[in-house]
Amino acid sequence: MFSTRGLFQSLPCPRKLNCTHQTLCPFSHAQDPPVTLLIATPTPTPTQPTPTPTNLKRPFELIASASTSSSEPPPQRIRSASTPKPVARPAHSSTGAPVLRINAAQSQVALPVRQAMLKSLYDHFVVLYEHLLPPNPTLASEHALRQEEHVYNNSTKLTYRNAVINSIASLKKRPIPTTISHPSVGTDEDIAARTEARNKLDALRLTRLVLAHLLMTTDTMQQWQYITEIPHAEGDPKPHAVGQVAKCERCGQPFMVTNTPTNDECTYHWGKPSSRRINGEKLRIYSCCSKTTTEDGCSRGFHVFYESDPLDLHLRQPFSLTRPPKSGDGDSSPDTAFDVVALDCEMIYTTGGMRVARVSVVDGAGSEIFDQLVRMDDGVEVIDYNTRFSGITKEDHQKASLTLPLIRQSLDAFINSETIIIGHGLENDLKTLRMVHHQCIDTAILFPHRAGPPYRRSLRDLAKEHLGISIQTGDGSTGHSSVEDSVATLDLVRWHILNKAKNKTTTPDP
Repeated sequence: MFSTRGLFQSLPCPRKLNCTHQTLCPFSHAQDPPVTLLIATPTPTPTQPTPTPTNLKRPFELIASASTSSSEPPPQRIRSASTPKPVARPAHSSTGAPVLRINAAQSQVALPVRQAMLKSLYDHFVVLYEHLLPPNPTLASEHALRQEEHVYNNSTKLTYRNAVINSIASLKKRPIPTTISHPSVGTDEDIAARTEARNKLDALRLTRLVLAHLLMTTDTMQQWQYITEIPHAEGDPKPHAVGQVAKCERCGQPFMVTNTPTNDECTYHWGKPSSRRINGEKLRIYSCCSKTTTEDGCSRGFHVFYESDPLDLHLRQPFSLTRPPKSGDGDSSPDTAFDVVALDCEMIYTTGGMRVARVSVVDGAGSEIFDQLVRMDDGVEVIDYNTRFSGITKEDHQKASLTLPLIRQSLDAFINSETIIIGHGLENDLKTLRMVHHQCIDTAILFPHRAGPPYRRSLRDLAKEHLGISIQTGDGSTGHSSVEDSVATLDLVRWHILNKAKNKTTTPDP
C-alpha cells in the first residue's frame, strides 16, 4: 500500500471514534481539530480582503489567493493614488505669520531663512496697518507674501537678506494709513506702479483742444436727461411742498409733506437691487441686506421725495444759463474762468425735494478751487441729511452761510459758458445747481455700462478698475467726499485719453 502524503491531516475523520483504521487513516483523529476554512468562508470586501492564516493555507487555497491578489493593484499603489496632492493656499504659523508654500529644492535661498524674513515683513505690515486690519484681516498677510516674493525675484542668494532689510526700512518710513486707498497701502511694487501711473496722469495737461472730441452733443445730453434749455413754467414760485401729498422715493408710499416729519415711518432698503442666480433661480437682491425685492425693508427713516420734471424743479428754484465769457475789451477785468473744471455735489432731502448741500470744484490739474456748504432757502426745512451718501451731518450743515443764488454767483468766477465741466452723473449736479450748461463730459457716459442706457457704472467701480484706487469707502456715518469724487472723475478722463484711441466714439448707442 502506498504511503500517505498527509494531505488530509488537517481534516477530522468523518467516522471519528468509530474509525477502525485509525493508524492507517489519512484523516486526523486529534482531540481539538483546527477550524475548517473551506466551509462558509466569509467573502472579503474589495478594499480590505480578509487575510487567511498562513499555517492554514493548503495548495489549492494558495492558488486561489494568488489569483485574487493578482487582480488587485498593490497596496502601496492604492495609497499613493488616493492621497490628495498638496494645494498652495494661504496658511499661518503659530505666530500668526503666513507660511511659504513653495518647493524647498527649487528655492535659491534656504526656506527657513525666507520664512524668517517673511515673518519680519508680516510683523511690520501689521504695525503699519493697525487701523485697517479689523475690516481687512488678511491684508497684512497678503502684502507680506507678495512683498517677499517680489524681493526674492529681484535679488540673488547673496543680496536677498539685505534686500528684505531695506524693504523693512522703507515700511517703517511710511505714514500710518487710515483708509484702504491711502498711498501707504500696498507692496513696494504696488506703490511704484501707482506712482508711475499717477505721474503719467499728472503729466497730461487737460485743455479745450485735448478734450474737444469727448464733449457730448446736445442730442446725447437730452437722451441722458440733461436740461439743455430753461423750462418755460407758468405760475408762482413754489419753494417747498409743505401741505402737499408726495410719493416717497424710498418706499413708494404717498405721504403728506410737513415741516415736522415723523422718523421711522418709512421702511425701505437703502441699497440697490441687482440680479443674482441662487439655486438656479434668478432673483433681484438688495446690496444693503441681501434680501429680495419682495421682502420688507431693512431700514427705517423719514418719508422723502424727489422731483425730476424740469417744470417742477424750475418752480422750486429757477434755472439759469452759465454766464458768457468776458470779451476783454475796454476797461473790463479779464475773465477768470477756467478752461476745464471737475464738479461734484452732495444732496440732501428737504421739504422742497432733493436740494444741493455741498458744492466742490477742482481745476484741470486736480487742485481744489471751491468747496462750500449750501444753506437752504427761507421756508425750506431739511427732512433727512442722507449722511450715508452725502457725508453731511446736521452739525456740519449748520455752518452753511451761502444760499444757492450766492453759490451760483461764486461759481461765475470759475465757470463760464465755454468752460468744460467734467463730472459723473453730471446731469444730477447741474439740475440741483439749476445750471444750464452745454460743454460737458460725463464719465458715466464715457465708460458705458455693458447693458447700455439707462444703466450706468458707479464712480467707485470705475476708479477701482481703471485708477486702482478706492473711493467712497466711508461707512454710514461718513458718506462720500465731493472733492474726492471730483478728482476721480478728472483722473478717469485722463486715463481714457491715455489708454483709448482719440477717434473712438464715446457716446453709447441708444
